[in-house]
Amino acid sequence: MNSTDSTSAAPERNTLRALDDPATATFDAHRDLLFSLVYNMLGTVADTEDVLQDTWLSWASVRQVDIVNARAYLVRIAVNRALRSLRESQARREKYVGIWLPEPVVTERQTEDSALRGESVSLAMMVVLETLSPLERAVFVLREAFGYDYIEIATILDRTGDAVRQLAHRARKRVQGRQPRYRFESKVVRDATERFMDAALGADVGTLMEILAPDVQLWSDGGGKLRTALRVIVGRDKFVRLAAATGPRLSAGLTHQYLEVNGAPAVLLSGQNRPWGVVALELRPSDGRVQTIYNVINPDKLESIILPAQPDGP
Repeated sequence: MNSTDSTSAAPERNTLRALDDPATATFDAHRDLLFSLVYNMLGTVADTEDVLQDTWLSWASVRQVDIVNARAYLVRIAVNRALRSLRESQARREKYVGIWLPEPVVTERQTEDSALRGESVSLAMMVVLETLSPLERAVFVLREAFGYDYIEIATILDRTGDAVRQLAHRARKRVQGRQPRYRFESKVVRDATERFMDAALGADVGTLMEILAPDVQLWSDGGGKLRTALRVIVGRDKFVRLAAATGPRLSAGLTHQYLEVNGAPAVLLSGQNRPWGVVALELRPSDGRVQTIYNVINPDKLESIILPAQPDGP
């Protein structure tokens, strides 16, 4: 988990800064923290912005002079609004077409008005967090990503300290059961990503057979907007056949840029002056082979990404 920014611009930021008053200044000073907290809980930028708007309205309606700790107040409001939003979104996702993946956020080459600052959770970790209950996810994000202690979390969630410890224990156990404890250095993942993309776009069967784990998984999120597999594709042979059929066509129509997404190396595919997809890899701890491929091509989840000025590509 890295302290990073994003190229996703916050729609309300300029509006809020235009209002020169103490309430706005205080909210704006904490906005980056609030965005990071809520985004890591929800996994989508639009829902995060909705929660921040609700938080702002709540903050603007109270007497600030009566608030002893503005940061604690804002965090408590935002996290509890996010919990409500998370419960609602989980119900909506039951009707989602195909595989649901978090919305990727670029966390390098940031703009001054970056939306995501502070801790960022990798796409792979956010997929694991989807298996937690809303309360478990809130506790895990606050504790593991942002370093809040149990008493602070208990106050934010209006729970007892013992209840928060139990939630944290359950969440940590679930995450550790699904997420490898060993983490590769960014350079190792970056090199593996570049080699993988060269082989996949070039339909290099020999290299793919070498770098992919036998039980490699491909998770593709098209959201029903683009044609893609509705279930996880499992197996090296299946993926190699898919790459052989689609790699050359994609290579001819798309450019690609290696960058950091959600605090980890990834690749941004683009074409016709718009983002086309984001690919991130998870490597197998035992030998560094590609274990999981996350492919986000739902155009709705790429709207917040600003294309780099000079992408690398074929």
